Amino acid sequence: MSQAITVDEQSFEQAVLQSDVPVLVDFWAEWCGPCRAVAPVLDQIAAENEGKIIIAKLNVDENPNLAAQYRITSIPAMKVFKGGAEVREIIGAMPKPMIEKHLDGII
Repeated sequence: MSQAITVDEQSFEQAVLQSDVPVLVDFWAEWCGPCRAVAPVLDQIAAENEGKIIIAKLNVDENPNLAAQYRITSIPAMKVFKGGAEVREIIGAMPKPMIEKHLDGII
């Protein structure tokens, strides 16, 4: 059963930008209630779509340079990368069907 992986400034390029499958990066922080609420939904999506998409979690407090580079101004924010490029942005906590709708055509 697949679940979200953790990425940081050292592993981001290899785990996200060089991935052979799309990667949804969840930009989050420990103190963010909505971030904690969406985490189990993302784990579920990862488990149900193993091999089709990777869910990666990036703590914005521990990785401020990446948060700034990807213009994260509010969290939770999710960005989907495919072939090393950002292809979709999802802002805010939302139910699983809404997140899956954002992923239509990607997975």
